Amino acid sequence: MKFEASTLSAKDNYKLLIGSIIPRPIAFVTTQGEDGTVNAAPFSFFTVASSSPPQLVIAVQRTDQGQKDTARNILAKQSYVIHIVSEEIVDAVNETAAPLAYGESELERTDLTLVDSDAIEVPGIAEAKIRFEMRLTQHVELEGADLLIGEVLRYHVADELVESFRIDAAGLKAVARLAGNDYATIGKTFTIARPTK
Repeated sequence: MKFEASTLSAKDNYKLLIGSIIPRPIAFVTTQGEDGTVNAAPFSFFTVASSSPPQLVIAVQRTDQGQKDTARNILAKQSYVIHIVSEEIVDAVNETAAPLAYGESELERTDLTLVDSDAIEVPGIAEAKIRFEMRLTQHVELEGADLLIGEVLRYHVADELVESFRIDAAGLKAVARLAGNDYATIGKTFTIARPTK
């Protein structure tokens, strides 16, 4: 089948995209509001932008009311924490996707624990096996989203997961998003050597 994107509704474009671009890693993001409230929310429009310097990118979709709390807080404070979602915390992370009013903390719906960051004021989540302390470097205002590019200032990785700067994927047990309410875990893996010439 063929679809002309410009003739589709925003909802239909969204459904085609999130059903096609799979699996998607999940950025669980903590930010801090002007009143000090810690906001937490998951985003699956997320990936690595660069390794030198280390930069990550998330796209925060807008609502009919405008910017989401996450984008608003990041733009105000210029700092935030991105966590990798593992099987152990995915249920709690899902609870933070609830649409709450600005100034209400989604973390109150969970048993997750805040922990101080080293390089920034915004706290992280203690239960996450990997977290990145971030500084915003670029904001691209899209028609329906805020594209946020940030530099990694500090890595926090569980001791048992890293050796010679290599991450143990099986131990991380990262969870990915599919479409609708569906998630995926790391299943069968395989190795293919890259061509050398």
